[in-house]
Amino acid sequence: MKKSFLAAAVVLVLGGLTACQQQTVAPSAPAMTQATQYQFEQYSQQFIDAFWQESPTWALYSGYHKYDAQLKVPNAANRALSLQFIDQQLAQLQQFEPQSLSANQLIDYRLIENLLLRDKWEIETFKSWQWDPSAYNVAGGFAQIINEDFAPLDERLRSFLGRMENVPAYYVAARANINNPTLEHTQLAVMQNEGAFAVFSDELLDTVKSSGLSESEKALFVSRFNAATNAINEHIQWLKSLESQLEKEGARSFRIGEALYEQKFAFDIQSGMTAKALYEKALADKDRVQAEMAKLTTQLWSTYFTTPMPSDSTVATRQLIDKLSAKHVKREDFVNEVRAQIPQLVKFVNDKQLVTLDPNKPLVVRETPEYMRGFAGASISAPGPYEKSSNTYYNVTPLDDMSDESAESYLREYNHWILQVLNIHEAIPGHYTQLVYSNESPSLVKSLFGNGAMVEGWAVYTERMMLEEGYGNFEPEMWLMYYKWNLRVIANTILDYAIQVKGMTEAEALALMTQEAFQQEAEAQGKWRRATLSQVQLTSYYAGYREIYDFREELKQVEGDKFDLKSFHETFLSYGSAPVKYIRQLMLAQQ
Repeated sequence: MKKSFLAAAVVLVLGGLTACQQQTVAPSAPAMTQATQYQFEQYSQQFIDAFWQESPTWALYSGYHKYDAQLKVPNAANRALSLQFIDQQLAQLQQFEPQSLSANQLIDYRLIENLLLRDKWEIETFKSWQWDPSAYNVAGGFAQIINEDFAPLDERLRSFLGRMENVPAYYVAARANINNPTLEHTQLAVMQNEGAFAVFSDELLDTVKSSGLSESEKALFVSRFNAATNAINEHIQWLKSLESQLEKEGARSFRIGEALYEQKFAFDIQSGMTAKALYEKALADKDRVQAEMAKLTTQLWSTYFTTPMPSDSTVATRQLIDKLSAKHVKREDFVNEVRAQIPQLVKFVNDKQLVTLDPNKPLVVRETPEYMRGFAGASISAPGPYEKSSNTYYNVTPLDDMSDESAESYLREYNHWILQVLNIHEAIPGHYTQLVYSNESPSLVKSLFGNGAMVEGWAVYTERMMLEEGYGNFEPEMWLMYYKWNLRVIANTILDYAIQVKGMTEAEALALMTQEAFQQEAEAQGKWRRATLSQVQLTSYYAGYREIYDFREELKQVEGDKFDLKSFHETFLSYGSAPVKYIRQLMLAQQ
């Protein structure tokens, strides 16, 4: 505890003594604890305020708009300042004794500590700022300013104008940083930076012309716009030249190896389990799920085939899945079908009283913006806790650019049944619902710096929970396809660890996904690409799901007939996006 605050606590305790009383009275333990907890609340807010200054783009995405006009240049000087900030904040944090904090505060303490230590590790050890060119792309922040209606247009255009000033310097610093990059991340950087022109467009200049900006502001806007677009174009050409060089001369491997993988896993997942242990658990779970699918295949076979069922259960299951997968929407209807299913999911959740949904928190299904494409086919873009009333976007990538063959493969993967599971995961009551609750958490730390495994794990948990509660009318076809989807979650963990640590080849990865996890070729190819561009994140789905589901079953045993599913969901979600292991501790402490 800080000495200055200890002195203040002593003054408070002694305040009732008369001047003639000379004895020393030490503060009581409860008073000191209360003082520490009060001081930690002050520190938490001070930390958030300071962090937004340090990370203005993160602040922008979180709905804190004080620093929207600032684009931080990623050069050596600013990295040094970041390290200085981290060390200062860690020193302040370490003045608090964890045992003096409340249970909720202790989670915040651990989240702040993990965030700072991870950032320090990223800069000093992992150093992706050197080998990942896709880390450098200005489009997202500018798109957030121009597309979100959080302030009057003229005010947002002025933020956009201020932010453009550093775009040329930003890309100069990016090129200075990039050293021995991977080919895969270089190629992604080319594609995503080309997508920036969906933001820096002629339509934007037309908007500026008709805006309320002064003539001098408009002239400066055009000047900076031209400088920014020239800088982006120059960087794209540089990247393309780099790409050609890497293709000819060879590039750094995208595989990070066991030591870095375990370190990153510990920071990102926070599960109390090693990456290797989770990998081994996933291997065992794969066998269990495959056995459940074999039972369902036996049950359904005669409904769809007149020929005898193959003796090899894997072959039979694959044949049945192939048969069922032909039932899917037309490629041109894909986005609209997603949009149409959302009200159906809302009705089921409300009818079954599974969790309270706020009708005032809008969910907008949209085509994935171009600058965001190339990584995932569906995703959620949610507002931060400072903009709780803003839209949450469900980004769905249309199939326009796919060949007929690729589109058919993709649609068979996201067939009639699995598309519904996808919408549960991404929207209702998955990511969208969880993130709305997270924004309502009384702790900004939990809402802003939450745990990815909890976020992804909740979405995966809701898939199974919905089917258990009767979504799909217990149709065996739905359960078979759910298990196929769930097997993909399990395979994600196996895939990510095996690729990054064990050197799994593309052929081996595709065989795992298509032959053992029954995925379509297009989906498997996309997952291979994703696993070459990220590390650990693919394990978050399975890690969080298992922790949440297992905890729910544990709590059922503890509470018996008193267990209420809706109450469990809403209490669990009330803690924000905290690591599951900490939520479990808090909820069990209430028993």
